[in-house]
Amino acid sequence: MLVRAETSNQELSDKLVYVGRCAKVVKGGRRFSFAAIVVTGDGKGKVGLGLGKATEVMDAKEKAVKVARKNMVKIPLRDGRTLHHDITATFCSGNIVMRSAPAGTGIIAGGPVRALLEVLGIKDVVAKSVGTTNPHNMIKAALKALTEIKSPRFIAEKRSKKIGEIVSRRDRQQKDTQE
Repeated sequence: MLVRAETSNQELSDKLVYVGRCAKVVKGGRRFSFAAIVVTGDGKGKVGLGLGKATEVMDAKEKAVKVARKNMVKIPLRDGRTLHHDITATFCSGNIVMRSAPAGTGIIAGGPVRALLEVLGIKDVVAKSVGTTNPHNMIKAALKALTEIKSPRFIAEKRSKKIGEIVSRRDRQQKDTQE
């Protein structure tokens, strides 16, 4: 359920996640170039990922911001602060497990995944990265997981049920696991 988000350039925050340097050896010496990964979000459920490459760091960052704002997607959030359900995703050798958390937990995640969740607007989540520490793969795995989240409204429409039936069932399951 990948939905492109309509974006206006107001209220968007950008976070530089990673800058990598690459060297090309030529006859006269080394030529350096830079790659930048940027995540952009509005803090209300829209997020985008961008990769930019250039000979200067600032140019690479600007390109990445432009790509991130172009590729923003809408993620359904529960109460505007956490995920609707637990989710697992894999991208290349990067695996990620994300779990919704009660209010006041905060963002328990490391590295590039934390930046993605912050600009998205999630306030309470537990995320565990397994496998690679490559920021490209970790962010893409996290974004893949987030785009696979289904809201109760979507599930209710698909099953031809009411939203109350779906949500009450979820609440009963959470009480059973806590006891």
